[in-house]
Amino acid sequence: MTLASNDPNWWHVINANRAGSYFIVAASVGVIHDSVLTFAQEVELVWRQRWSLMTVLYLSLRYIGIIYAVISILICLPTFPTTDTVSYIMYFALSWISVVVPAMLGVIMIARLHAMYQRSRNVLIFLVIIFLVVNISGAVITPMFLRHISLEEVILSGTYQCTVELEGDDVLLAAMYLMLLTIWEILVLCLTVWIAVKHFRELRRLSAGRSPIIRDCFAVLMKSHIVYFVR
Repeated sequence: MTLASNDPNWWHVINANRAGSYFIVAASVGVIHDSVLTFAQEVELVWRQRWSLMTVLYLSLRYIGIIYAVISILICLPTFPTTDTVSYIMYFALSWISVVVPAMLGVIMIARLHAMYQRSRNVLIFLVIIFLVVNISGAVITPMFLRHISLEEVILSGTYQCTVELEGDDVLLAAMYLMLLTIWEILVLCLTVWIAVKHFRELRRLSAGRSPIIRDCFAVLMKSHIVYFVR
């Protein structure tokens, strides 16, 4: 059921939501614009090359990001009317994308760290165990979170707003999953910094100790890791 109100007491909520929507729309348009600009390079460097698991993960993340951006624009625009059911479907999609994307990124990060640690079996097993704990928790917590959530469209002074009502322990469940994701990110960051420091110390002691090819490959991995954590 859609509620309508012209009460001036809601203006601060309207202004806050409108300001937030500006940032969301700007960021989402930036993602879509970047994808359009680099599409030709993507076809040349990715689509026409030999495919692998990393290729599939890269393309999936790229286009899931575009879908996420489009849904984010639609759900936050104060001029875009939706029903309660449509709002729930979009929120449902965003929630599961927020679980699937970190899992896919985790697979990529495990592959990179495995290579940086010279294919160490112990590092691989350790990372896979932590990865499974975090992502299985996300797969269990998300349905519980969505089961108790309710969304309702309200019209405030002619603007469309989607209100989210949390019930039970929804906030605690979401906080638990975010905490696990944070622990995973910090762990990956620490492992990356540790192997980087160790590698550069070795290069200082033995400047000719590694071949230029290995050195260049390691540098590429490090640069991509830095970009990942900055983003």
